[in-house]
Amino acid sequence: MQDDSHDHDHDKGLAHDLPRMIGRRRMLALTAGVLAAGGGLWLSRGLAGEQVLSASGADGLVCVKPPSETAGPYPADGTNVRDGQTVNALAESGVQRVDMRPSFGPYKGGVDGVALDLTLTLVDVNAACAPLAGRAIYLWHCDTAGRYSLYDVPDQNWLRAVGVTDAAGQAHFTTIFPGCYDGRYPHMHFEIFASPEAAISGKASLLTAQLAMPETACKAVYADARYGGSLDRLARSGLARDMVFADNAPEQLAAQTLTITGDPASGLAGSVMVGLG
Repeated sequence: MQDDSHDHDHDKGLAHDLPRMIGRRRMLALTAGVLAAGGGLWLSRGLAGEQVLSASGADGLVCVKPPSETAGPYPADGTNVRDGQTVNALAESGVQRVDMRPSFGPYKGGVDGVALDLTLTLVDVNAACAPLAGRAIYLWHCDTAGRYSLYDVPDQNWLRAVGVTDAAGQAHFTTIFPGCYDGRYPHMHFEIFASPEAAISGKASLLTAQLAMPETACKAVYADARYGGSLDRLARSGLARDMVFADNAPEQLAAQTLTITGDPASGLAGSVMVGLG
């Protein structure tokens, strides 16, 4: 959970590791000073010593609060500058949208890549994984070449959007599968705000974190010529070596990794549950 460099510098995969991850979560729950609330809330320690908060819902579903991560050098959320100017996509009209692929507001241009319909479900870890409605999720990520709009491509603002969670706690985005650049494992960034108004007014986020792309999906997508050298760069990366993900507890990493279905030719669907507490 360190800084997100952008130098344009697993193992057997998550499916192989998941049983071990779940076993470690249970072990931590027994040995790391777990606090039980109604039998469904666990508090343990991650690999870097931080608290890991997880819970189970009435249906037995487990939700985990992901660790706070760096927003990286390309958030465009009003917290940093480029060429002496504050970069803030959240202040632009049109940022609240589903389709992230075109630019919005006064900007023009868009991106191409393997289509990904993404659903983020936001739940309350302190309330047995109950859905959280009305929260704003700001999502951003790189294009097929590993570039970030408003920084690497300053005159365009694609692949940035705010979604608002519905009664089921879900926000939906239409985007592309991100490429892989040197120095990082394929990922997406997101921030959660108490409301859309809080997001666009520059108020502090409730959580800043990152999502990992599953390795199997990465390999399938990166065979597409539009992703250039992403397959080679993927071979040089890995969750276990990533500067952000490497020190996360196994249950956190499992919860941060998207579930992907479909195929690159016809488009992919992705989903993830994010716990907030």
